[in-house]
Amino acid sequence: MNMNEATVQVRYIVNDIDAAIVFYCQRLGFHEDMHPSPFFAMLSLGDLRLVLSKPGGGPGGGAAMPDGRLPEPGGWNRFAIQVPDLAATVETLRKAGARFRNEMVTGVGGKQILLEDPSGNPIELFEPTIPEARLGSRA
Repeated sequence: MNMNEATVQVRYIVNDIDAAIVFYCQRLGFHEDMHPSPFFAMLSLGDLRLVLSKPGGGPGGGAAMPDGRLPEPGGWNRFAIQVPDLAATVETLRKAGARFRNEMVTGVGGKQILLEDPSGNPIELFEPTIPEARLGSRA
């Protein structure tokens, strides 16, 4: 994928850039676009560019704030990846040692679960159950 094809960019703060690259590329199908330093990498998956920054790595997304606070991983904001079969995807990831915050739940538009990357950042895996909830749908 050419980096210029991405239309959405999300930055995640991660404790270990190398571990994050392995996780996102080997477990979730991302492509490594660049990794110019131990503090920064840029990955892509379709329209999504995922920028990874390590706390304290600066200047840039991991740099300390003026009051000295460092960005940190975790929280609840997340991006979602649509999968065709959530149960099968979860089973494969569990066998590979992936961590989840919850069990699968079914909502109004589909089934979902929260997967954690090696630094504890959440990724929502989502299987739509109605046509309007599918990515690319023009309901």
